[in-house]
Amino acid sequence: MKNLKIAQMHWGFPPIIGGVETHLAILLREFIKRGHKVGLLTGAVEGEKEQCTYNEIAVYRTPILDLNWLVKRGLDALEDEITKTYNNFFDKTKPDIIHVHNMHYFSEIHAKILCEMSIQKGIPFILTAHNVWDDILFLKLAREVCWTHIIAVSHFIKKELMGIGHDERKITVVHHGIDTDIFRPDVKPVNILKKFPELKNRRIVFHPARMCMAKGCDVSIKAIRLVKERFPDALLVMAGTKSTIDWELSQEKEIAYFVDMVKAFDLREHVFINVYSLQEMPELYSLAHVCVYPSSVPEPFGLTMLESLASGKPMIVSDTGGMPEIIMDDINGYVIKVKDFDMLAYRIDCLLAKDAIRERLGNTGRQIVRTHYTKEIMTKCYLDIYNRVLSGA
Repeated sequence: MKNLKIAQMHWGFPPIIGGVETHLAILLREFIKRGHKVGLLTGAVEGEKEQCTYNEIAVYRTPILDLNWLVKRGLDALEDEITKTYNNFFDKTKPDIIHVHNMHYFSEIHAKILCEMSIQKGIPFILTAHNVWDDILFLKLAREVCWTHIIAVSHFIKKELMGIGHDERKITVVHHGIDTDIFRPDVKPVNILKKFPELKNRRIVFHPARMCMAKGCDVSIKAIRLVKERFPDALLVMAGTKSTIDWELSQEKEIAYFVDMVKAFDLREHVFINVYSLQEMPELYSLAHVCVYPSSVPEPFGLTMLESLASGKPMIVSDTGGMPEIIMDDINGYVIKVKDFDMLAYRIDCLLAKDAIRERLGNTGRQIVRTHYTKEIMTKCYLDIYNRVLSGA
């Protein structure tokens, strides 16, 4: 394949933290390492320059893609500004491919203007669907926008898209991939223990997903209330976030609810909530005995599953969305029913009590990630799709 000029677009990028943002930081860097030129148009962030370089990725920031700003400002009378912003971006990147992430939601005018421009310019228009939604806006944008091809991050997402009428031949599943040299079992948690001495000599149950009801934080808190009866040194570590996309403006209320739960259950000594950087995550996984992700909604994929497994740690997830595609009972973790905090507590107890089982599941998990879910495998799959689209296959 010739070296490509790739225009990428998404609502957020680091320092905004989330699964899509982390995925983009990995994928775009891999494109550049292979000789391709990448430009990313993303939302503005306070304190960040409008144009900068992030790991050799050319990043352009604009309020027009800042969902936290848009939800307050509203979407009326933005067409001219959106068109101008897109044109400036394409003038700078001169793309062979326009590749957007989760642009099949949040704003009809953003997606439709982009679709019209891609047709006018004769540039393939690719969507990665990281999520699906159950409302009219999703139904409208997913069906009416002329996507050249759709990449689904799991078979669950592909099935949902087929369910609203998409041709399965125009949807390709590409699971996420991670850097198994960064997430590995032999990482030493020296810095994280120095920063947070409260984590020393505790049985760590790590909930790595951001704090919200959808990610099952309430389920984990209810479970640790039971686990501490058998393991008084158990500590649930939860990852709060300073910078995230909060389209519904609900995160602060939900975090306040979790804090109230901890107080009501008298779990101050058994729940630790703090904010961690992306660079600190490998050490937190290394410190963990077991990881949990008891999502209460159909999780499209869950990048933290791969991080946990690559770190040699078994993970317990809910039987919903794309997570059971990766986590298999008694192979690399356990799958429980949605909101079943009692079963979550039981599985945590089993793993904390039996080192041999915990080690077996963790070792198998790392082997699976290294075989199927590396950043190299993911990048090759994306470039293969670009090649097929550009060749008209």
